[in-house]
Amino acid sequence: MGERLPGNEGAVDAPLRLLHLEDDPNDAELVRSSLDADGLACEVRLVSTRETFLEALQKERIDLILSDFALPTFDGLSALKIKQEKAPDLPFIIVSGTLGEEAAIDSLRCGATDYVLKHRLTRLGPAVRRALGESRERRERQQLEVQLRQAQKMEAVGRLAGGVAHDFNNLLNVIMGYGELLLERLAEDDPSRSKIVEIRSAAERAASLTRQLLAFSRNQVIQPRILDLNVLLAEMEKMLRRLIGEDVELSTRRPQGLDRVKADPGQIEQILMNLVVNARDAMPDGGKLAIEVANVDLDDAFVRSHPGSRPGRFVIIEVSDSGMGMDAEVQSHIFEPFFTTKEAGKGTGLGLATVYGIVKQNDGYIEVESAPGRGATFRVYLPRVEAPAEKARPEATGEPPRGTETILVVEDEPVVRGLIQEILTEYGYTVLVAGDVDEAEQACERHPGTIHLLMTDVVLPKANGREVAIRVARQRPEVKVLYTSGYTDSTVVRQGIMERGAAFLQKPFPLTTLARKVREVLDAPQAVLQ
Repeated sequence: MGERLPGNEGAVDAPLRLLHLEDDPNDAELVRSSLDADGLACEVRLVSTRETFLEALQKERIDLILSDFALPTFDGLSALKIKQEKAPDLPFIIVSGTLGEEAAIDSLRCGATDYVLKHRLTRLGPAVRRALGESRERRERQQLEVQLRQAQKMEAVGRLAGGVAHDFNNLLNVIMGYGELLLERLAEDDPSRSKIVEIRSAAERAASLTRQLLAFSRNQVIQPRILDLNVLLAEMEKMLRRLIGEDVELSTRRPQGLDRVKADPGQIEQILMNLVVNARDAMPDGGKLAIEVANVDLDDAFVRSHPGSRPGRFVIIEVSDSGMGMDAEVQSHIFEPFFTTKEAGKGTGLGLATVYGIVKQNDGYIEVESAPGRGATFRVYLPRVEAPAEKARPEATGEPPRGTETILVVEDEPVVRGLIQEILTEYGYTVLVAGDVDEAEQACERHPGTIHLLMTDVVLPKANGREVAIRVARQRPEVKVLYTSGYTDSTVVRQGIMERGAAFLQKPFPLTTLARKVREVLDAPQAVLQ
């Protein structure tokens, strides 16, 4: 059994792959014996000329180079220069019979990791270990630097995406809302109905895109539950089979004893849908697709080799395909929004960005393993929880209930404010409107009767939605509160609106969803503002 490679603790023992530049077979055997005596199992490629050295360096996988300083037709410094050009991060140790102080300094200045004299080979084993350890630390540092730059870039793009989605959701709310109002008022045989249906459908598709942007930017409002991924995957399997088509063979593995995760079920469905669609598109001529869920424990050794992960107990979702695969350059960009290798019009470039955002929002980790022509495997790690799974709430159907209560709507976008006022008025409510906190307080002062519900946007000028609720409640302590927003920004997180279990409605919302949510909040016990 050989020594484990640095940073590979817990893995199967593997011999070190050494390239040894040496023209004396006896000296080469002494070096090999010294390494063996020190417990370092090695596979050694022995070369003695420039040509064989260069060929081995270019074609073989090497962990470390040992080099004599002076050879009949070649020398160590020349070999070191080639190494610096071809493989600058590869450790390089001079092993020489006679190496003066000036030559030693020159070799170190030119990039050698260390030097060992042949009559003191007891130093060779420790020198090799130290060189490999320093090389591993450099690689880890470089990986972390790449990870940091990527995270900073993704964070900046995420903020931009979240802001764009917020503005779009306000516009889409108006388009979808007035489209629904027009459809309700037009006769079934009106020739304009089909055009309005198309407008509404286009708005719904646009809303789907903004939801993906919000998922990527981690600004999506979520309603997490304790989930059994075995059950969720079983419920989705029939739909996934229809999605991939008959020329792709789908297999799933759902082991007994799978632990639970806490996540929004809609988000987990988004993860599976996007990964499956991505796999399907990578197999245009058909192939095999496998989905597996399992419990895994990530240890410190895994974390060291997977920047961005953390140790702990997780449930893994693994999606593997036999498709065309990806090279390293493509893999470095796949989670960026709008990046796609598909033809124009074939994809938005938001699918994997959505998966990335959801995983990060749920404190998880995602990795991909792929190579050209060898398919791809995506692994999503979600934290395990010790709790029984929760049952889903049945979706409401039928005509939404009406009401006669008074509602104060605080919304800074005039068109959105007007739309909400018109919708709620049609459902029988008395509606007061305001554009900011000052107007809201003035509305409270002017209105002589009870204000039953405050419906306020989260992001407003002068004061955020929670501050509006507190100031309105000072005048109207009986008021109930419903928050709305195109996205949850740092204000929502900082004020803890969602953590306090407050009622929330994500924009854009259908008219019936708004009516049901308003009725639900009005009929619920009053929550105490904290």
